[in-house]
Amino acid sequence: MGNSLTDMGLAFFAGVSTFFTPCFLPLLPAYLSFISGLSFSELSVAHGPRKTIVLNTLCFIVGFSIVFILLGASITYFGRLLSAYRSWLRMGGGILIIGFGCYLLFGVKVAFMERERRLHLRSKPAGYAGSVLVGAAFAAGWTPCVGPILGSILVYASASETLAAGIVLLVLYSLGLAVPIFASALLIDRMVARLGSLARFVKIFSVVCGIVLIVMGVLLIADPFRMLVE
Repeated sequence: MGNSLTDMGLAFFAGVSTFFTPCFLPLLPAYLSFISGLSFSELSVAHGPRKTIVLNTLCFIVGFSIVFILLGASITYFGRLLSAYRSWLRMGGGILIIGFGCYLLFGVKVAFMERERRLHLRSKPAGYAGSVLVGAAFAAGWTPCVGPILGSILVYASASETLAAGIVLLVLYSLGLAVPIFASALLIDRMVARLGSLARFVKIFSVVCGIVLIVMGVLLIADPFRMLVE
């Protein structure tokens, strides 16, 4: 059985929410500057170099999408190997996701999640292939902000009944993150000018995302769609 529309919608929303985390949205101009090789002043008047920004952003998106999808495929594969323990994995995964949701919703401090685990690139490799590598390095990172959301989707994927279903969840998660990033690249001059006003929504999205993760955890534990067909 594949993913329900609810599962797919939650995966996409999780990707969008990742964009609005405190460790990503305020740093977006820096990411775009790094991958495009343009200064902040050039970004803020992005008329001539817009093509460079957009193409490098697409390559950045390809990079992190490949890593996220491979992570999803791997964890789903191992989850299927442990199919005999699926009920226990589903219960444990649901509790873990609820914990992630509480972390975002209530600001619960967890020591291992407060430590930054991010790959740093001092200089960007040349060309569009370099932007793909930067995207892959970003995806391989693990920060206190992105970790709970990405971790929840990976746990959710591990409970999928088929490898394809798990991959679909990570494709939708990647798409949810890619859409606002690409839109920001297209409208980068406006994005830079209004970054301060957008930052005020970060806390709101953290609360909403925390609630969504708790709902995901409850759904994973209850598994209402399975009960309907039994």
